[in-house]
Amino acid sequence: MYREEPYEYNEADSGWRFLSGDEDDRYMDNPKKHGVYLINTICNYDPDIMPFLDAEPGTAYIRDEKGNFVLDEE
Repeated sequence: MYREEPYEYNEADSGWRFLSGDEDDRYMDNPKKHGVYLINTICNYDPDIMPFLDAEPGTAYIRDEKGNFVLDEE
């Protein structure tokens, strides 16, 4: 998961982007594969993200081998 500056024209955009990590360019280039959801909806799917939601834009987290979120230094 990583955070960008939210789009100004979309109040539902928190700036967070959530990916599985195995998406290739073909997948990412298809706009039908993307959607905007309220952050509350995503938290209902995975409450583990909640402690990180106040992170600044430009921040990214990945899951480590134990499934815990860690800061992505890359």
